[in-house]
Amino acid sequence: MDYDIYTDDESLGFMLLGQGDTIEEAKADFLNSKDEMKALFEETGESFDFDHLEFEYVFDTISFLKYSPFSLIGLSKATGINCKQLSHYVTGYRKPSPKTVKRIQAGVTKFAETMRNAVLV
Repeated sequence: MDYDIYTDDESLGFMLLGQGDTIEEAKADFLNSKDEMKALFEETGESFDFDHLEFEYVFDTISFLKYSPFSLIGLSKATGINCKQLSHYVTGYRKPSPKTVKRIQAGVTKFAETMRNAVLV
C-alpha cells in the first residue's frame, strides 16, 4: 500500500484509517472506515454525529512529490530545488528537512497562485 489516510484528532475517541495503492483507493477505504464506525456506534447504541464530520486531507511532502503531476524539472523550476535532490526525496533515499519542506510548499503555492490567475488566449 502506497497511501495511508488516518485521523489524528484524539478528541474523537476513535481512529479512522484508509489504505490503498492510489490516493483514490485510500480515500474510499477511509470513508468506508467511517461508515463501519458509524454502524458500530448504531449497533451499540452510542451517539456520535458522523454525518457532520469534516476531513482535511494533508499530504506529507514525499507523498505529494510522488503524486504530483509535475515532472521533477517542473518542480525544480517552481521550488528552486535541483532535480537530483527532489529525486532523492521521491525515492526515499533522503528525507527533506523542515526548511526544505517550507521551500517546496512556498514554491508550489506560488505556482498555484500564478496558474489560478492565468488567462489563456
